[in-house]
Amino acid sequence: MLLLWKEGVDPDHEPHKVMIERDTLVDSSRGDRPVKIKIYYPVNHTMTKLPVVFWSHGLGGGVDGAAFLSRFIASHGYVMVHVQHDGTDTSIWEGKPGHPWDVIRNTPITRDMTMNRYRDIPFVLDQLPAWMAAHPEIGVHADLSNLAMSGHSFGALTTQVMAGMLFPDEQEQLVSLKEPRFKCGILYSPGSIEHLGDIQPASVYPKISIPLFHMTGTEDGSPLSDLGYEIRLVVYEHTQTEKNLLVLKDGDHMVFAGSRGKLGQSKNRSLHEGIIKIASLAYWDAYLKGDCAAKEWLTGSGIEAYLDGNARYEFKESMPQ
Repeated sequence: MLLLWKEGVDPDHEPHKVMIERDTLVDSSRGDRPVKIKIYYPVNHTMTKLPVVFWSHGLGGGVDGAAFLSRFIASHGYVMVHVQHDGTDTSIWEGKPGHPWDVIRNTPITRDMTMNRYRDIPFVLDQLPAWMAAHPEIGVHADLSNLAMSGHSFGALTTQVMAGMLFPDEQEQLVSLKEPRFKCGILYSPGSIEHLGDIQPASVYPKISIPLFHMTGTEDGSPLSDLGYEIRLVVYEHTQTEKNLLVLKDGDHMVFAGSRGKLGQSKNRSLHEGIIKIASLAYWDAYLKGDCAAKEWLTGSGIEAYLDGNARYEFKESMPQ
């Protein structure tokens, strides 16, 4: 294995046993809206103050997505909180005839549904202190002062909004729903806004105010349109904070979620999942655990040597305001 930022890191090895806890939180202020959560956490360890990372699923997904990734990250000393968004989750297609992707493609997503998805995140954040107190086996280690956000596709867009990106509300007014409790984030298949009409990227993306790691692939076009992966790069191009970009060679949309949908089998799946695991862990170690070696690995030649031509990688420091 090529040299990583610390010994013993292997995408096929989980150093600590990982347990899972599920629950459904109910938001009485939004008509008793149910918000499912699934939490991955390590056990049988001596670690303290584990960073907490949120994960938001894509359109038609749920809390069980990206299990390959969250188990791995949790095993290295993190608490992973998956959030399910009612109305843009598996409820779109479950129990309906036809392939789920066809059902999803033909299901209108209203602005109200989208805004409620975004509001799920601060709701869960507000509930976590009491929830962790009621689940001390997790809460005794979870550091709720050290938070990050991540997500896939629609979940990446959710992450962008939590990071400060402006978004049109129910009245088509650009608003900020920035969640200041998050320190940084990872975007798996960044979410573009080309479907929202005449909104200029320069008017929304530069409002992002935390570091973000952008991950996509050369086959990561929209599964619901004919647009190519280039739409994923617009967010990166207009973001002015410290940022990382990883573009997997032949990487497709669903590899980040750990499922295939309508996509055929990929001979690169194991390779790509390994890269996603390693790059994500290095990022969280650098930005949430203050690991200087991980930061140097991400900003120097270490990660490019590791990728060995299987992905394009860039790092850019924040631009002056």
